[in-house]
Amino acid sequence: MPPIIMNVQNPSVERDYIPISDHGLIGNLRTAALISVDGSVESYCIPNFDSPSVFARILDKHKGGHFSITPTVPFTTKQNYLPSSNVLQTKFLNDKGVVSVTDFLPRQANGDTNRPLLFWLIRRVEVIRGTIPLRVECAPAFNYARDKHTTEIVPDDGVQFCKQNKVLFKSDNLDLDLRFVAESTLENVSTPEVELDLLDLSAEGHLGPATYCNLSLEEGQRVTFILRICPEETVPQQLRPSQQRADEFGVPLAKLVASAAKMRPKDDPLLTNELLDHLFVSTNSYWNSWIRKSTYQGSWKEAVHRSALALKLLIYEPTGAVVASPTFSLPEYIGGTRNWDYRASWIRDSSFTLYALIRLGFTQEANAYMDFIFERLKNKNPDGSLQIMYTIHGGKDLEEIEFNHLDGHKGSKPVRIGNGAADHVQLDIYGELMDCIYLGQKFGRPLSYDTWVLVRELVDFVVANYKEPDLSIWSVRVRKKCVKSKCLCEYRREVRGKKRHFTYSKIMLWVAIDRGLRLAEKRSMPCPRRNEWLAARDDLYEEIMHKAWNPTLQVFGQSYEETDVLDSSVLIMPLVFFMTPSDPRFVSTLKQIMKTPERGGLTSNNLVYRYDVNKSDDGVGGEEGTFCLCTLWCVEALTRAGEFERPLLQQATTMFEEFLLYSNHVGLCTEEISEAGDGLGNAVQGFTHVTLISAAYNLSRTLAAMK
Repeated sequence: MPPIIMNVQNPSVERDYIPISDHGLIGNLRTAALISVDGSVESYCIPNFDSPSVFARILDKHKGGHFSITPTVPFTTKQNYLPSSNVLQTKFLNDKGVVSVTDFLPRQANGDTNRPLLFWLIRRVEVIRGTIPLRVECAPAFNYARDKHTTEIVPDDGVQFCKQNKVLFKSDNLDLDLRFVAESTLENVSTPEVELDLLDLSAEGHLGPATYCNLSLEEGQRVTFILRICPEETVPQQLRPSQQRADEFGVPLAKLVASAAKMRPKDDPLLTNELLDHLFVSTNSYWNSWIRKSTYQGSWKEAVHRSALALKLLIYEPTGAVVASPTFSLPEYIGGTRNWDYRASWIRDSSFTLYALIRLGFTQEANAYMDFIFERLKNKNPDGSLQIMYTIHGGKDLEEIEFNHLDGHKGSKPVRIGNGAADHVQLDIYGELMDCIYLGQKFGRPLSYDTWVLVRELVDFVVANYKEPDLSIWSVRVRKKCVKSKCLCEYRREVRGKKRHFTYSKIMLWVAIDRGLRLAEKRSMPCPRRNEWLAARDDLYEEIMHKAWNPTLQVFGQSYEETDVLDSSVLIMPLVFFMTPSDPRFVSTLKQIMKTPERGGLTSNNLVYRYDVNKSDDGVGGEEGTFCLCTLWCVEALTRAGEFERPLLQQATTMFEEFLLYSNHVGLCTEEISEAGDGLGNAVQGFTHVTLISAAYNLSRTLAAMK
């Protein structure tokens, strides 16, 4: 996608919050960082996705913490990914010059096992033309801006041939250092000078000093900043080469440096231009070689591949878990309370993610996630159930905590970490999981007998519980102290939003049983309760058709109890082969959803709401935007119905093309879209990119078949 020019930025004006959509994302399959279009690291948790933040300016513009590289004169900005990569480039432009900032978290090139993964944030600054004065500020705010820290400027013994300083940030639980390498890339151009000084931001609420420097670079000059977790092992004095030691040994300094470098700890290599070049090339090569494995040949290939690269950033490599989003507490409505932490692995979101990646030929990720989930099957709850989400390490404890000391994005409070919905009953997860297992064994690694036994127990649980009510896909959190007390805050409403027989959950429970039966049949697996499974699947189908259908409105309702409430989650029916897309009942429901809210529908400007929050009490209150997931489900439903009713296929194409206009300048998607067209909710949202891939895949295939 070509870079898009943003509005002119004026550094003399006090910096406000940058819109959620105006960010790119970088990552290393351990964690990720949001980089704003004006060159600031706005969100960064290290070393893992769910670690405490050190930069969270997007949640508090004053004291959240930031690492900014920004011109001190008015400028325009462009931001883009390098081709087929997750290496991000931000350019600052004005009449006097052009400066490029290249951001990445290092990855080894495929097959490179000689070097360890370095947990560094690398920011390369170089002048393309002319000159632009820059201000660099690094202001970490440890542990969600709760921990104090000290800051020192100390000698850096790990930079080749240079006597220079680095900045050391020390808090109770984490130490960071900021280093740099200055170089000239053209002959007759001097190496730039960098002087780091301390910066007091206590007046804005920071709990320790920051550091800053002013840069005035010219064409051919480059400075690369490296922020890292300090190595645990210090380098012995004898491994610190100097000219004096070289003279003592009677060898050239370069030879002494090379010998000493080989003896340094692998996570603390000598910092050289060559090392930084290698890290840049290997990281870019890693992303290039990964996306080249895609088998997708349909239309909208660029958007599909960007979505795939975004989804790859959400994978936690050590366990194979997939986070729903790498960010936390970004609002679903500006000024509202729907601000959740999505840095966990939802069974639902992860299963859909793997479905999308399998469609593109990425089976390695599917196998890794299957291993993660099969480990969870070995440790089910006492009643045989699963949690709806787990930590990226496989844990069950996701205690939800509210922070009152952070402002929230544009004042959207409270800021939350953890997730109180972890113990909610959402029975639909078994359908998504079983569908993922079915596709995983079909295109990836076949099931072993022992694994099949675990899967079989899961289906048995579904058969035993498919008549139970639940909180379903849109379930919200409930604050326990509000339930126990007579608190009148909006959380108290969750008690009224009790469990119901949600149509979406019933459909997915049917899917769970159906996929279990298919697995048993296609793999000839033993299935002692096959007849019970068959009876339950048929009974559930009949029940949905009778109890979820509203004959007066001619729609499937949100639940058995409220068939007069429309919910776009029922669009999943033909997508999971529960019902043919040409069935008059489904087509009638689809056409009603396509109407505007004023006419009883859920679609506004070709974007789809989850449900009418004024009719369906979800226990949170407040408004929300249109849901990207639902819009893309609608595209796919229209596509499938369009095979039988051609005008609907044209509608699907128009809706999908228009939706792509709401992805941001680098092709990334948020969770929701406001009435004004702004991105809302946590970013990057995996569910959105999953359904984008699925919608493009099926729409492209259908259009090709009907030519």
